[in-house]
Amino acid sequence: MTVGSVLITGGTGYIGSFTALALLEADYEVVVVDNLYNSSEEALNRIESICGKRPHFHNIDVRDEAAFDGVFDAHPHIDSVIHFAALKAVGESSDIPLEYYRTNVGGTISLLSSMTRHNVSNIVFSSSATVYGDATRFPNMIPIPEECPIGPTNPYGRTKSTVESIITDHVQAQRNKLKREGKSFDHWNAAVLRYFNPAGSHPSGIMGEDPQGVPYNLLPLLAQVAIGKREKLLVFGDGRTAISHVGFPYGSRLLTPLTVDYDSSDGTAIRDYIHILDLAAGHLVALNYLRDHHPGVRAWNLGTGKGSTVFHMIKAFSAVVGRDLPYEVVGRREGDVLDLTANPRRANDELKWKAERTLEDACADLWRWTENNPLGYRQTPPENLLEALGDRRKKGVVEKVQTNGHAADTNGHTANGHEHSSNGTSVASHSANGDASNREDPKRIKLSSAKDFMEAALSPRSKPDTVEAS
Repeated sequence: MTVGSVLITGGTGYIGSFTALALLEADYEVVVVDNLYNSSEEALNRIESICGKRPHFHNIDVRDEAAFDGVFDAHPHIDSVIHFAALKAVGESSDIPLEYYRTNVGGTISLLSSMTRHNVSNIVFSSSATVYGDATRFPNMIPIPEECPIGPTNPYGRTKSTVESIITDHVQAQRNKLKREGKSFDHWNAAVLRYFNPAGSHPSGIMGEDPQGVPYNLLPLLAQVAIGKREKLLVFGDGRTAISHVGFPYGSRLLTPLTVDYDSSDGTAIRDYIHILDLAAGHLVALNYLRDHHPGVRAWNLGTGKGSTVFHMIKAFSAVVGRDLPYEVVGRREGDVLDLTANPRRANDELKWKAERTLEDACADLWRWTENNPLGYRQTPPENLLEALGDRRKKGVVEKVQTNGHAADTNGHTANGHEHSSNGTSVASHSANGDASNREDPKRIKLSSAKDFMEAALSPRSKPDTVEAS
């Protein structure tokens, strides 16, 4: 029996796909829409391999209002939306701001218009900590609370803050209209989730972040450097010093004075890295809160409350890999700010949600995903990982977590964060299309061992180059 039916826009992307998995495990019906601009439909196969359920899927553009109408007509039981679909690169947004406004803002207006016509009145919006801008401009605002004044410093952040305002105005207008008409109005609600830097992969090693082209986030960039797909990482400083470390251990050299220009312990920017499973769980509990408590519009930070510098992250991931990873300090990037660390107390108190997994968990899970899937979703997952999922399924090793009164399966972790297995919990059940783990795709490479994958990833057709991170 399903709890409800949810439309997820951008549901084949990194955060969207993990949220789809969390909702399916919590017995929601899930409908995914995505235009696959920076994602792969293969993510749906991996979801099914883990939980035995598959989301419905429609390939549409978020700006196509008529296409949304068609999806709502095809799935009349949809009662809520989780909205991820957006362009998301800070640097790129400064180069093509109109595209960002057209997609992020215009797409949201198309979605809200179609939702209203189809009486779908709950929306969870994937916002961003970038809406706060440079919170250090105010006293006592680090870690950043929801009360911090909004002040984004780049077009991407401004599209997010604009969408927050649009959703707030629309929900309030719908409530006021129904109230004037003497009708029930508390079914119109919105959760605005401002989160920081998602990281990590599924503990099973078969599902993770697979950006098309150069990744935008630090850890996936480091992962590509680790497997040789990229030559080195660029750390945004002031451009006067280039450093490439070789050897191990790394810790002593981390303290070497470096020519960078952020006012942090080591001169690099500070970010709050949250494990992707914790972040997906945050979306689930926020949706449940809307359905149970009807708060109107409410914003929550989803983060750990612990900031890490870029050099700290390089050190942590290098420790998991077992060797130093090369990087170079270069010029600072326009629009970046010093510190984006969350104050998650409101989510802790109201949603009864807390980030349970550590930075080390995120690094270990990401490396397991990367070294076993160096081609991402353009290959089948290793057979030994699928067998491990199957073994756990047969043994019935499925943990349950209570999320604000709603039960959901977890994948290697209990509600209080105690870790069990790192291999996940289940595989796909047989469906009309057969076992998802055995599906064949001629465009994907089927390999059977980590060695095979590494040789494929390091083949001459992928020339190493340089990547960037803040």
